[in-house]
Amino acid sequence: MAAPAPTPAEIRSLLMRANRLLGASLVESNLVTIDQLENANEKLLELIASATPRQCTLLGVLAYDLKVVKEEDVLHYCVDEHNIGLIDLRTYDGSEELKQTLNHAACWATWTVPFDREEDFTLVASAYYMSPAVRTFWEKQLGGQVVWYATTLEDIAETLERLNVLPKA
Repeated sequence: MAAPAPTPAEIRSLLMRANRLLGASLVESNLVTIDQLENANEKLLELIASATPRQCTLLGVLAYDLKVVKEEDVLHYCVDEHNIGLIDLRTYDGSEELKQTLNHAACWATWTVPFDREEDFTLVASAYYMSPAVRTFWEKQLGGQVVWYATTLEDIAETLERLNVLPKA
């Protein structure tokens, strides 16, 4: 059985935890340094205070603002070290049931989209797979077994926008 939808306060907490634990995982995996992470966290806090959820991404700050890690390297790490697949959601329609019940704020906060269901398995694409907070949240939220796929920030954003799951300021 799936968990109840999180409140706005829980979403903010989830956003903070997802980014904090992603940063810790990136440092542990030697993909970024602690100094790079500290710089990115400062920028992220500024974005959280003033920007839309689409811009509130530690990975985005590290990869595209500070240019200290390539998103491609993070994806390769997920495939090589965590044995998960890659997915491109641009041409994937997915489950109507999941589209109807999608928690938009949670998707943006975690950079993750549950996109299909096969029997007892829910298929989930995430740019934040390396964040234990993201995996724990979605596994609890969805109930049952989850099959994870890695994807890019852009793919998640385009999918959410295509589904009219626009971020709220």
